[in-house]
Amino acid sequence: MKLAILSAIFGSAAAFVPSQQGRASTSINSLNGWVPDESAFAWGLPGSLAPVGNFDPLGLSTGVDLGTMKKWREAEAQHGRVAMLAAIGMLVTEEPIEYHPLFEAYNKDIGPAIRHLDEVRAVSPFFFEILVLIIGGLELNRALKGFVAPEGDFGFQELNEDYYPGDVGFDPLGLKPSDPEEFATLATKELQNGRLAMLGAAGMIAQELTNGEEIFVNLGIAQDRFDPSTLPVQF
Repeated sequence: MKLAILSAIFGSAAAFVPSQQGRASTSINSLNGWVPDESAFAWGLPGSLAPVGNFDPLGLSTGVDLGTMKKWREAEAQHGRVAMLAAIGMLVTEEPIEYHPLFEAYNKDIGPAIRHLDEVRAVSPFFFEILVLIIGGLELNRALKGFVAPEGDFGFQELNEDYYPGDVGFDPLGLKPSDPEEFATLATKELQNGRLAMLGAAGMIAQELTNGEEIFVNLGIAQDRFDPSTLPVQF
């Protein structure tokens, strides 16, 4: 869970089609080759993958304007990234791996990831203040880059026209493709894995809340060494 927290703070499958609205070439380039197309599913944003294809059984994307669609994709991309890192963090910090960046795992088993914040609060009481500052800084950077400034005539959480949903500019390893088709493929992979991770993380959290057992312990793969009485917070 601690790895999930630390990772989370560092916290779209289709070919592109020409836009019927039309945009300047500089705007098209700034949007990673994506040209919004009102007639296409989700305005032509990547994210669909066979065999499911354009999956929207409730028709939520039907008739949605471009600004709303971009906001939804921004939220999906960001939540998917957090979920992917959180899912990995839950598995890595529990039995049998138990890699803890904040604690010495050989001393004791501090149990399921949903209880790790109790240990954080006891061992590093100022961790949460630092965490809030880091998250605030990252969110401020995202707001400055992607969102319309709250001045004059603007809409709540309105994204800039030249901002591609999810592209906050964080790419320290230079992995972002320059080719539009390669970018669309990579974006689709990220979205699909993020969607799976959101479901997976939610499922793991629900399981631990239900029986209080670590993921691999619940599956019978790892030994249960957790003693709830050792936790600093009891309930």
